[in-house]
Amino acid sequence: MPGKMNQYKIYFDQCKEFETENIKPLMGICGLYFIFLRKTEIPYPFGKSRLIYIGMSEKRTNSIGNRLLGHYNGSSGNEGLLNYRKVERLYFTYLNFEMLKRIWNFRVEDLESYFILDFVNKYGVYPICNNKSGFEVLKKDLNFYFKIDWKYFEKGGSNNE
Repeated sequence: MPGKMNQYKIYFDQCKEFETENIKPLMGICGLYFIFLRKTEIPYPFGKSRLIYIGMSEKRTNSIGNRLLGHYNGSSGNEGLLNYRKVERLYFTYLNFEMLKRIWNFRVEDLESYFILDFVNKYGVYPICNNKSGFEVLKKDLNFYFKIDWKYFEKGGSNNE
């Protein structure tokens, strides 16, 4: 890291089962969400992780709750998430954008790019169900970086083993 940069550690809240009763309380909340497998680790090029999707909600009308519900019932069109749910229990966790606004002065879309690109640096490719390509590299001068607890999504990393 060039120069002196502040580091902010990002830890994830306790995960929830990917079920409608756990999704509904997130209506109206904006931020990032992370969907992962209960047991199976995906063999990414640089390591294994149970994380299969990083998503975001930029506005309250299309909140984390709405987005997760769309993934749950299939209306989002993400076949990968639907098919993984058929064969294994899924979990999710999220980051409320309101909690990060004091240090992140950019859009939630940029925050999602930051997390996805950080995942790529750690694991070698995008999460398996993120079927976008060519995420815009953050072209902003940041005087800090996030140290993201990706181990949360590895075997034994969250509380559901």
